Amino acid sequence: MNTQRKVRLSLGDSLKILGPYVYENFFEQLKTIWFIVAYLLLFQILVLGLPIVHAIMIGVGIGIVAFGLMFFMEGLRLGLMPLGETIGAVLPRNSTLPIILGFAFLLGIGATFAEPAIAVLRSAGAGVQPDQAPLLYSLLNDFANQLVSVVGIGVGVAVMLGILRFFLGWSLKLFIIPLISLLCGLTLYAHFHEMLQPVLGLAWDCGAVTTGPVTVPLVLALGIGVCRIVGDGDAGNAGFGIVTLASLVPVLAVLMLAMWHVQQDDYYGQPNYTGAPVIEQADSAPEPPRSSASRREGFTKDEFDRFLRNGTPASDYELKFAGGSPQLIEGRIVLDDSTLILEKRQALQAKVVSKSVWDPSVQFLQELKAGGSAALRAIVPLCLFLLLTLRLVLPERLRNRDEIFIGIAFAVIGMSLFILGITLGLTPLGAQLGSNVPLSFATLTPWGAEGLREPLFASATTGKIIAAIFGFFLGYGATLAEPALNALGETVEKITIGAFKKSLLMQSVALGVGLGIGVGVIKIAFNIPLEYLLIPPYLLLLGLTLISSEEFVNFGWDSAGGTTGPITVPRVLAMGLGIGGNVPGVIDGFGVLALASVGPIITVLAVGLIVSRARSGQPADVA
Repeated sequence: MNTQRKVRLSLGDSLKILGPYVYENFFEQLKTIWFIVAYLLLFQILVLGLPIVHAIMIGVGIGIVAFGLMFFMEGLRLGLMPLGETIGAVLPRNSTLPIILGFAFLLGIGATFAEPAIAVLRSAGAGVQPDQAPLLYSLLNDFANQLVSVVGIGVGVAVMLGILRFFLGWSLKLFIIPLISLLCGLTLYAHFHEMLQPVLGLAWDCGAVTTGPVTVPLVLALGIGVCRIVGDGDAGNAGFGIVTLASLVPVLAVLMLAMWHVQQDDYYGQPNYTGAPVIEQADSAPEPPRSSASRREGFTKDEFDRFLRNGTPASDYELKFAGGSPQLIEGRIVLDDSTLILEKRQALQAKVVSKSVWDPSVQFLQELKAGGSAALRAIVPLCLFLLLTLRLVLPERLRNRDEIFIGIAFAVIGMSLFILGITLGLTPLGAQLGSNVPLSFATLTPWGAEGLREPLFASATTGKIIAAIFGFFLGYGATLAEPALNALGETVEKITIGAFKKSLLMQSVALGVGLGIGVGVIKIAFNIPLEYLLIPPYLLLLGLTLISSEEFVNFGWDSAGGTTGPITVPRVLAMGLGIGGNVPGVIDGFGVLALASVGPIITVLAVGLIVSRARSGQPADVA
C-alpha cells in the first residue's frame, strides 16, 4: 500500500515559491493602470500647472487597486470561471430550453451585481442638485437600489435573448436594428420631456458598466457551451452577441424605470415624494475639498522690507481696492479715498505635491469594512447560485472543490481591496483632474485650493479643444492597456483567419474610444445635449450593420465591451462628473461612457468593410 508523504515547507520556502507568481501577477495589473495614472498626473502637473492633492492617499489607493485586481482576476480564474464553464458545458446537454433560459436570466442578474464597476453607480449621485434635475437626483439617491436592480434585470433579459438566439440560429441584426431604433425613439421622446432629458446620460452610461470582467466571461462560457450543443458550425457566431445585448437592454430598462417614476409622481419635488428633505445649496457645483495646508500664502517680512526700500512689490501680486467713491471720468475709473491692497498671487504650480497628502474625512478601516461588505453581497450570492445549480439542477460532481473555494475567497478579497482602492485612489484622482480640466477654458477654484484662477488660454474655444484632445489620448492609451481587448484581438484574428489582424482591431477600438471620450468632453464643455451627439452615430451604425457581414457585426458590436473594464469605468465617470460640476449650466457629467462605447463599434465596422473588400477583391456584400 502506497502512502503519500506530505511535504512541509517553511515560511521562507513558501515565499520563494509564491514570490515570483505574486510579483508577475501584480505587475500584470500595474501594466493596465500605469498609463492612465501617469497620463493624469503629468497632465495636471505639467499642463494645468497644479499640484497633486492627497498624493499619498491616491498612491496608496492605486497600489491597493493593483493588489485587488490581482486577487480578483485570480479568483475569477480559480473559482467563478470553472463554475461557469462547467455549467456552460453541462447545462445545455442535460436541461430543457426553459430551464436554460431561466438560468441565463438569473446568471445575468447575479453577474451584474458582482461587477466591480456597478458600485460606482451607487456613489454617482453625490454631485447632482435636486432642484436642477429632480428625477435624476432621485434615481441616483432615493431609488439607487431600484436603479441597480433594473440594470441587472436588463442584463438578465439580454443574456436570455442571446442564448435563445443561438438555439434558433437568428442573426444578431434581427435584435440590433429594432433595439437601436426603439432606443433612438425613446431618446428623442425624452429630449422633449423636461424631467426625462437629464436622465439620458445616466441611462446610456448604465449600458457601459454591465460588460466587465465578471459578466463577459460567464455569459460567454454559457453561450459557447450552447453553440457546441446546437452544432453551430459558424465560428463567427460562437459566443458573440450576448455582450452587445447586455450593453443595450439595460439602457432600455433604465429609461423605462425613469418613465415609471414620472407616471408615479414620486421623485423629488413631486406630491408623492417620500424621500428625506434636501438642504438647498447656494452653488450648483459641489465645493472642492480644502485643507488648512492650502491657505493663501502672503508676503514675507523680507519682501515687505524690500517694498519699503524701493517701492516695488514682488513681481507676482494682485492689486485690489477697498472703500472709496468710484467715478467714471473721461473713460477712466477714479477712486477717491480708497484703500490700496496688494495680495500675493498664489503660485499653485510651484509644487508637484501639495501639503495635504491625505483626506482627513476618509477613514481607512471604515472604507475597508464597507468594501468587504459590498464584496460579500456581490460575490457570495452569485457563487451560491452557481453551486446550487450544479448540485440541484445538474447531476454533476464539483471537481477541484478546494481550488474553487479558494478562488471564491480570492474574488471576495480582491473586490474588497478594489473598492477600497477606487475610493482612496482612482476616484479622487479622476475627480480632481476632472474638476481642474475646465481651467483650460474657464475661471474657477482649483480642486483642493483657495482663490480663483484665470483660464490657461485666452480663447475659451481653444481651451475646450485642448480639453477634448486630452480626453482623446486618455481614451486611446487606456484602451490599448485593457487585457480584455488583447484577448478579443486574438479571437478575432483567429475567426477571420488572419484577415483582421489583432493589432488592427486594437488600434481601431482604441481610436474609437479616444474619439468617443474626446467628443464626450466637448459635450460637457459646450453643454451640448447628449442626444445630439449620440443619435447620429447610432443611425450611422444601423447603416453599417445592414451592409456588414454577420461575423463582423458580431465582434464589431461586442468590441465596445472590451473597452469598459474595471479601471476605465470609475476613472471616466469620475472625470466626467468632475468636469460637469465645474462648467456653468451643466447639470451632470454623464454620457462620456456612452460615447466611448459607440465610437469603437463605428471604427471596427468601418475597418471591417475595408478588410472584407480586400479579402474578397470586390465591394463588400450586403448581408
